[in-house]
Amino acid sequence: MKRELIDLLCRKSFQYRAEPVFRLVSGRMSHYYVNCKPTTLHPRGMFLVGHLVYEALAGAGVAAVGGLTFGADPVAFAAAFVSQLQGWPIKAFSVRKTRKDHGMVRWIEGDLEPGERVAVVDDVATTGGSTLTAIERARSEGLEVACAVVLVDRQEGGLEAIRAAVPQASAIVTREELFARWRELCGPQDGGGA
Repeated sequence: MKRELIDLLCRKSFQYRAEPVFRLVSGRMSHYYVNCKPTTLHPRGMFLVGHLVYEALAGAGVAAVGGLTFGADPVAFAAAFVSQLQGWPIKAFSVRKTRKDHGMVRWIEGDLEPGERVAVVDDVATTGGSTLTAIERARSEGLEVACAVVLVDRQEGGLEAIRAAVPQASAIVTREELFARWRELCGPQDGGGA
């Protein structure tokens, strides 16, 4: 399944240019860009992501999975759906970018109770900022963040930063794995270097 996911990411989510033309959330320019949404919102991508994230959560004893909207949402929802199919149901939740200012006035949307063990997920980690924000907000709502899983680790320090907050943190796919397969599928066009 992982190889198929990497292939799908290469086809639908990965772009590379010889010149650094992609502006990242951090403001830094990059030679490559990974937009996971075309993959995580694709039917086969949802299937693969759901199964792989579910496997990564096995043994963590979490009651729910979620992260910062919107990147984490399809990842969390797919994992929660697969968990029901596998007979170990875990709930999904979403962390708002801005706090709801009416009704319950909270950061988290979902069927959660304070004290529940949760996993925080994200689609891509560069600096880890979005995942760390989700972890902080989940904790502020009284949740116990047991682990974190990112779909793609750009291997630029993000996963290490996440591990400083949640030691049990992992990635499904690394930049190195993605680049290696992209080169096999696309050849060294446009420079092709990492």
